[in-house]
Amino acid sequence: MHSYDYWLILAFFALVLIPAPFLGRFYYKVMEGQRTWLSPVLGPVERGCYRLAGVDPHSEQSWQKYTLALLAFNLAGFLLLFTILLLQNYLPLNPQNLPGQEWTQAFNTAVSFMTNTNWQSYSGEATLSYLSQMVGLTVQNFVSAATGLAVLVALCRGIGRKSAHTLGNFWVDMTRATLYGLLPLCLLLALFLVWQGVPQTFAQYVSALTLQGVDQVIPLGPAASQIAIKQLGTNGGGFFGVNSAHPFENPSAWSNLFEVGSIILIPAALVFTFGHYVKDLRQSRAIIACMLALFLIGGSVSLWAEYQPNPSLNNAAVEQSAPQEGKEARFGTTATVLWSVTTTAASNGSVNGMHDSLNPLSGMVSMINMMVGEVIFGGVGAGLYGMLLNVLIAVFLAGLMIGRTPEYLGKKLQAKEVQLLVVTLLVMPVGVLVLGALAASLPGPMATISNPGPHGFSQLLYAYTSASANNGSAFAGLGANTPFHNLMLGLGMLIGRFGYILPVLALAGSLAQKKAAPIGQNSFPTHGPLFVTLLTVTILLVGGLTFLPSLALGPIAEHLSLGF
Repeated sequence: MHSYDYWLILAFFALVLIPAPFLGRFYYKVMEGQRTWLSPVLGPVERGCYRLAGVDPHSEQSWQKYTLALLAFNLAGFLLLFTILLLQNYLPLNPQNLPGQEWTQAFNTAVSFMTNTNWQSYSGEATLSYLSQMVGLTVQNFVSAATGLAVLVALCRGIGRKSAHTLGNFWVDMTRATLYGLLPLCLLLALFLVWQGVPQTFAQYVSALTLQGVDQVIPLGPAASQIAIKQLGTNGGGFFGVNSAHPFENPSAWSNLFEVGSIILIPAALVFTFGHYVKDLRQSRAIIACMLALFLIGGSVSLWAEYQPNPSLNNAAVEQSAPQEGKEARFGTTATVLWSVTTTAASNGSVNGMHDSLNPLSGMVSMINMMVGEVIFGGVGAGLYGMLLNVLIAVFLAGLMIGRTPEYLGKKLQAKEVQLLVVTLLVMPVGVLVLGALAASLPGPMATISNPGPHGFSQLLYAYTSASANNGSAFAGLGANTPFHNLMLGLGMLIGRFGYILPVLALAGSLAQKKAAPIGQNSFPTHGPLFVTLLTVTILLVGGLTFLPSLALGPIAEHLSLGF
């Protein structure tokens, strides 16, 4: 590693962690309707949205009504996007006259963007019109991220409130999350990306003559606006097929730094938002410490693995350097590794290199980041409510070990809450192991794998892990654009999204109704190093016990076959 690599890592953490406490407090004030510096500008717009939609911002909903509103909104978004993708050849803003998508691919894409997964089995510039990119994908990038933020806020209220029967108003939370939480940051990042050279235009694609005398079509489009929300909203779907490895999506070292940093900017800030809701910022510091510990463990393993020469290569000169296949050659190996760890830890899915070319151990780290659920920063909102589920599981295990009724911040965890937690533990195994085993047992889906042996199995395992974790990145060697994979991966995305959201909202409703007992000296502390260690071990053990056999068949077997 060179000095540039160390400065890149330091700049990345500074960009994410320094603003997090301040941005976290801002989100708390926004979601609770308190006045902020944006209120004079956006306040009238917010009130206008309520009047237009017929929403009473002062009326709150029970967890059941909150859930129904969320499901209705997401269903409407899915149907709108599905229709746009099917009929885009009849719609405007299609200067290249691109046809509509085949229905299983349209289903997969619509589910993908509605669930904040952004899995793409197509190349955006060759498949989607400007209207589909903007009205279809970009809109869903905003509202899917806002949905995750709304669910998190509902859970925070459930933990923080006492003897309450409501969790807020979904329509109000969605409006505030989008208007204050996402739009201003996206506007700033989009302007920065345009300054760096990212296209933002409705012009037709440009034809150029290469030095070899070959005609080449250079795709353009309104890319900067979509890239801004795909990063800040932890969406990840690229405007161009190769995502942020494309020089139009990621043209400079500065754009690379700000794009990768923006992936976990909001998830890190929301940890501090939770602290404000429960009136105890020590809880925030404990959670962010666990997230950073898991991130650093995975990052260290990936960096070490990617800087090891491949023993299968006999050339002595090659053996002295890290393999460069699939890396972002403009920014170096460290930049590719940092992005791969960040995007899988944050449920983002964007890439600036090819994960299919990663060292087996690096590929395994990316899989583990997703397999443990959206907990290592994770998606906007989804990451923290996934982590809070693990916090409650750790509290329950601690209660079993010391023989006390488990409680978190004064709220006792009883049979109903534990049952809901167990339901969430089944989400990833069903999406990854059940659907993945079905794909691995049929000759048709197996024929789409491009590599034999353990790496081929890793391609399939990665795809179903990515879908179920609502991540969206891929080992690109899998030919996933088939009716079977389109439908099964779409099902995995739905399981991975709503398999968490529904129990989380039910859990929030149950916790909100409980009285909070005073926290005394005999209460189990959930803010010290002991609890951070317990939480970290809980996450790794639950994920390890569940997925270790499948990892042994894929990346571990491939690593051992290299002869390190």
